[in-house]
Amino acid sequence: MINLNKRHLSLPKALTLGFLIIILIGTVLLTLPLSTQSGHSTSAMTALFTATSATCVTGLTLVNTALHWSLFGQLVILVLMEIGGLGFMTFTVILFFFMRRRLRLSTRLLAQESLNLENLSQLSLIRLIIVLAMIIQLTGTALLFADFYPRYGLVRGLWFSLFHAVSAFCNAGFDLFGNSLESFANDPYLLSVMAALIIAGSFGFLVWQDLLLYRKRHRLSLHTKLAMGTGGIITIISAIIYFFSENNLGQLSHQLSASNRFMNTIFMAITPRTAGLVTIPYSHLSIAGIAITMFLMFVGGTPGSTAGGVKTTTIGLLALQSIATLRGRKDTELNHRRFTQENVLRALTLIFVAITILAIAILILAATQPIPKTSGIEYVTFEAFAAFGTSGISLGLTPHLTLLGKVLIMALMFIGRVGIFTVMFSILNADHKQKGYRYPEESVLIG
Repeated sequence: MINLNKRHLSLPKALTLGFLIIILIGTVLLTLPLSTQSGHSTSAMTALFTATSATCVTGLTLVNTALHWSLFGQLVILVLMEIGGLGFMTFTVILFFFMRRRLRLSTRLLAQESLNLENLSQLSLIRLIIVLAMIIQLTGTALLFADFYPRYGLVRGLWFSLFHAVSAFCNAGFDLFGNSLESFANDPYLLSVMAALIIAGSFGFLVWQDLLLYRKRHRLSLHTKLAMGTGGIITIISAIIYFFSENNLGQLSHQLSASNRFMNTIFMAITPRTAGLVTIPYSHLSIAGIAITMFLMFVGGTPGSTAGGVKTTTIGLLALQSIATLRGRKDTELNHRRFTQENVLRALTLIFVAITILAIAILILAATQPIPKTSGIEYVTFEAFAAFGTSGISLGLTPHLTLLGKVLIMALMFIGRVGIFTVMFSILNADHKQKGYRYPEESVLIG
C-alpha cells in the first residue's frame, strides 16, 4: 500500500491514477493553440481521445495527425507514446537513479507491478529497458533516415525518421503521412525496418534480457521459450492464412509486384499485434482476413513489452493446458518444466474477463454507433478489438464515433494498455489477503 495524503492507495490504483495523470497532462497540452497547425484550440474531447490513444500506444485518431497537429503537438504525441510504451514508472525510477536517491519500497513495488515483474530483484531490468529502447529507436531512426532523407530532406526527414521509429517500437500506430504506410507499399526496405522495430518492441524486455545473457547463462527461461514459441507460431500461421485468404493480395496486382505483395502479406501478419501501421486499407480485406486480424489484435505481444492484448504467453499457456487436459494429464508442461496452477488460473481469468468486456463493448457500440448499410457487425467489432488490443487499425468508424462511442473506445484503450488485472483490481478494491478458512470442496459437471 502507498500512503498518499494519509490515504492508503493500493498499487493497482496508484498505477491507474498515474496513467490517468499522464493522459490529462497530454490533453491539456494538446488543447493549446500552439499544438495545432491552424493556431486554434482543439476541442477537449479530441485532445483527450488523442492523448489517451498516444499514452495507451494505440493509434486510433479522430483527426489526421499529419494535418491537424503542429510540430509541438506532434512532439507531445511522441513523448506520450514513449511514456506509454515504456511505462511511466520506468521514467520515475530512472529519475531517482539520476538524482542518486534511494528508491522507497513503495516506489519499487509500484515499478514491479507496472513492468509485470515477479520480484523486486528484477528491477535492475529498468536500466536495460532504457538503454535497449534508446539503442533500438536510434538505430531505427538512422535506418529510416536513409530512406526518408532523399524524399523529405534533412530536417523533415530526420523528424519523420525519429517519430516513426518511436511509433513502431512503441507499437503506437501514429504516423505523419496521413494514410499510415500506404504510400510505402512498394518499399520493402522501409517495411522491413518498420517490421523489425515492431517485433523488437513487442518482444518484451524480460525476453530481451534472456537473449542478451544467453552466452553467459546458456539457458532461456520458461517465459522466454513460451513467448517466443507462441509468437513465432502465431505469426507464421497468420501469414499463411493471409496469403491464401487474400490470394497474396491479388486485389493489388495492378499496383504491386508479386514479391512486394508477399512482403506486404508478411507485414500484415506482424502489424495487427498492436502496432497499427498498415500498408493497405483493411476495409479491402476478405471476411477471413478481417477475422484473423481481430484475433491477432486480441492476442497482442509479450508481457512486459510495449504491446497490448491478452499477450502471447496467455494464449500459449492455455493452448498447452488444453492439450494436457485432452490427453488426460494434470500438469501443464513445456521443455521439462511444469507451470504453476496460479499461472493457469490467472490466464483463464484474464481470457474470461477480456471476452466479457469486449462482448459488452461490442453490444453497446452496435446499438449506438452509425453502421453503413454496406457493413455488418464486423464494423464495430473490429473497432472494439483494435482499441482493446491497442492496435490503431480501423475499418473507418473512429472519426464517426458518437460521444458515448468515444468514451467507450477510450476506456477499452486504457484497459488494454494498463492491464485488465490492474484496472479491475482498482475498481473492485481487490484485497490480496486470504481468508483464514476454506469451505468444503464439491464438484460440478463441466462440458
